[in-house]
Amino acid sequence: MNSAPQGLDYLCALVVYYAHIYSGQYLGDTMPPTTDDQIQRRAAIRDLLLQGPEETQASLVSALQDLGHIATQSSVSRDLREIGAIKTARGYELPAASSSSDEQVAAIADLLRSVTPAGSNLLVIHTAIGAAQRVALAFDRCGWPGMVGTIAGDDTIFVATESAHAQKNLITRIERAARS
Repeated sequence: MNSAPQGLDYLCALVVYYAHIYSGQYLGDTMPPTTDDQIQRRAAIRDLLLQGPEETQASLVSALQDLGHIATQSSVSRDLREIGAIKTARGYELPAASSSSDEQVAAIADLLRSVTPAGSNLLVIHTAIGAAQRVALAFDRCGWPGMVGTIAGDDTIFVATESAHAQKNLITRIERAARS
């Protein structure tokens, strides 16, 4: 009879322990406790990025901590995604609200390596290593007509087009924007 209550006590203690871990009680000050902190941190990130690009997430974490915000690399990574920041050759930036779609592609032009048609409704775009997702995001944000969607890997993007005509127009637009 003694072994059953001890096993149950152990199980209860284990459940309480993990409940504290997952509730954040053992995380100390590493993550903000409320959504208000996230909103304030994201506003601070926007302000920092409006002053100029930040090279790394670590530099953003440091700048936020200097401003009194609680920040980790993972929280900054999520915040950057939520506010729509993009990583360019200069670092993390907010996309310019007034920039045209051609200007957005021109900003990532140095990351493009080749644009090749594959069939009548697919483009294969090769980029610098590790840049495909940021290039695909720029294309997605352009909203060019005829472009159905993108799939990005590490250095390759597949772009689906509505038709062969749309594919040809898209190749022309990408090449023209990349030369700008």
